[in-house]
Amino acid sequence: MSHDVILRIGTKLILPFILLFALYVQFHGDYGPGGGFQAGVIVAAAVILVTITFGLRTARRIAPRAVVERMVPLGVFIFAATGIVSLFTGRNYLDYSNFAHDPLDAHFIGIFAVEAGVLVTVAGTMIALFYAFIERGR
Repeated sequence: MSHDVILRIGTKLILPFILLFALYVQFHGDYGPGGGFQAGVIVAAAVILVTITFGLRTARRIAPRAVVERMVPLGVFIFAATGIVSLFTGRNYLDYSNFAHDPLDAHFIGIFAVEAGVLVTVAGTMIALFYAFIERGR
């Protein structure tokens, strides 16, 4: 792989745009198709592209196994905490009205927090699955 200069340069050039597109999908998820799941898969695909192009050692520096394993419960915690905040204020689970005075702003903040949790969980799960499959033959 060390002689694939075009592939390496192409990956370095396109990787920031892949991550930027993941952010776009994350932020646009409240207004149209997209959201945390799709953005998480795109982030995981970027890590997989780095692994294919530069090798597992480089990918492990970008997304270490310890961080990836902590991402899954962290995303679930973000999702659950968003709902629990509503319970502590006497409202229904995932009732976003306590996040802001304006109901529209509160809805946006609540949905964004939930989708952020989904992004973290999905990206962590997909990368962990990829690491498990790639290490299986070793």
